[in-house]
Amino acid sequence: MSDFFGELYLRSTLPYLSEAVTAREVEYLSRAFADVEGPVVDLGCGHGRHAARLNTEGALAGRVVGLELDPLSLRLRRPGFPVVRGDLRALPFQDATLGGAYAWYSTLFAFSDAEHVQVLREVARALKPGGRLVFQTVPYERLAGSPGASFRERLPDGSLLEEESRFDATRGRDVGQRQLTLPDGRVLRAAYTLRYYPLAELKGLLESTGFSVQWVHGGLDGAPVSPESTDLIVGAGRR
Repeated sequence: MSDFFGELYLRSTLPYLSEAVTAREVEYLSRAFADVEGPVVDLGCGHGRHAARLNTEGALAGRVVGLELDPLSLRLRRPGFPVVRGDLRALPFQDATLGGAYAWYSTLFAFSDAEHVQVLREVARALKPGGRLVFQTVPYERLAGSPGASFRERLPDGSLLEEESRFDATRGRDVGQRQLTLPDGRVLRAAYTLRYYPLAELKGLLESTGFSVQWVHGGLDGAPVSPESTDLIVGAGRR
């Protein structure tokens, strides 16, 4: 997975992350942590499109820190927020020092089931009692209804992006292969596996690792989850 969350991931996703989308996500996160005191960490901040905005304006200004393992993402990050290099499975934060934490695009669930327990326990350890975790992923039911996906598109810089994936509903795992052919002929290729839990199972996982679910949204507008939802956004409090 480390080969996936590096140059390949950055080059293939940045063209789709518009400033308008980022602004809407930042607005949601700002509301989600409006009543939280203390530092808030962006778990797997990438190049920092959320953290840079949140740390420079609004309720979270001056309180956001990024966490990222990929060295290229760290080198290319946007200015305006502090960042530390670290692994989600062993957070470089002291016990009960964070007010909040958030993760976008299934960042928390790119490991084994046992490691997902470890990740959530690490987040719980670092959060103050009453602190909050917010994360976004894709509803299990949506993937189960359309288990196969194929994609081929030319990006603005002339690169060719190709991807195929298959969701195994029994295992709850989306397994795929992404390839990016750059204009100079260089090819970046990597496989990935992401875990998607049915909502009841996800709630149980959170409860077992020290959290209480506070809300479940099906989109940035705060609507409930429905069969048409493209997002699953969960807010959970540290018990």
